[in-house]
Amino acid sequence: MTSIRPASGDQWVITSGDQRAVVAEVGGGLRAYSVGGWDVLDGYAQDEVAPGAAGQILAPWPNRIRDGRYTHRQQAHELALTEPEHHNAAHGLVRWLPWRAEATATDSVQVVCLLTAQPGYPWHLRIATTWSLRPDGLHAEHAATNLSAQPCPFGLGIHPYLRLPESTVDETQITLRARTRLLVDDRLLPIGQAPVAGTDYDFGSPRAIGAAKLDTTFTDLESGGNAVTMTSRTGEHALRVWGDEVFKWWQLFTGDTVPDPRRRRSIAVEPMTCPPNAFRSGTDLITLQPGETWRATWGVTPIRP
Repeated sequence: MTSIRPASGDQWVITSGDQRAVVAEVGGGLRAYSVGGWDVLDGYAQDEVAPGAAGQILAPWPNRIRDGRYTHRQQAHELALTEPEHHNAAHGLVRWLPWRAEATATDSVQVVCLLTAQPGYPWHLRIATTWSLRPDGLHAEHAATNLSAQPCPFGLGIHPYLRLPESTVDETQITLRARTRLLVDDRLLPIGQAPVAGTDYDFGSPRAIGAAKLDTTFTDLESGGNAVTMTSRTGEHALRVWGDEVFKWWQLFTGDTVPDPRRRRSIAVEPMTCPPNAFRSGTDLITLQPGETWRATWGVTPIRP
């Protein structure tokens, strides 16, 4: 008899104290994360396809590639256009693949995806993520190994939507110590950079988002500034999304293009190793040598009364 499976596949639940997180088989990403009665992550249902890339791992590239075309080591490649309205290849290749659990414990799970060589990305990768709950919150440790005989291009990002109790997106205060933002065209691809000091994009000191509509990449971080802090209207709740120094690029997205009821309900805070279109520009693009393993860690630290 055929069993019916939920849209997000099998689930792995991890707990520690009053923390609880759920990792989904499809995409290997974070489907839910709560602390006590606070749903820190604006997640999705078990029988739902992850909306707006919620909680997903974006690899082997984050964000977008113009026309899905790039050249690596003098060889041209063409990817499928997964954002056809903008004629881009968006958010990598592992979002809808099955991941398997290789190590489980009460407070952690390691999930693994084998990305096979394919048109547009002819390399084999083993990508592993260990999700764990610790006293300071959620940790995610990523590892990517090139299983091919040739070097391959690589980048990684994560797409969690986060929210605070008793605060709308407009009321949420953001702190991000970045000096520069990307300027983009109508396809959300970079066409330049601009300083943020003194502008509506300056979050060097805590500032409410207000009516700003953000789908913006920030970089040129101050020393020790690889983090975004969100603070509630009352100041009673806050959270800090932090990352290793390899995460030099941070995307803030206020969800204005996400369909109701999720539209502008939470804020996506996305640590990225490279900017949009990095497979074409080469900016902060990682090259994995045959057999090489790359590692990085990021996490979310909730701050409660």
